[in-house]
Amino acid sequence: MSAAIVFDTLAYTKKLKAAGVPESQAEVHAEAMAELIEERLATKQDLKELEMRLSHTLTVRLGGMMAASVAIVAALVKLL
Repeated sequence: MSAAIVFDTLAYTKKLKAAGVPESQAEVHAEAMAELIEERLATKQDLKELEMRLSHTLTVRLGGMMAASVAIVAALVKLL
């Protein structure tokens, strides 16, 4: 993956503590949230790269199907 998503764990921890969450729980929650964001969320660049790979794969498959179709039609024309 490419660009990292910025997540301010200190600011998040402070917000949780201000809302009444004990400090130890707020810190653990912030760490868990940071791990989740870093490991699971895709950036716009990630999605663009995936789109390009899928487009390439589909183009190759479509080309293969078209070549096979032309070969089948040519074989049928010779037989008939």
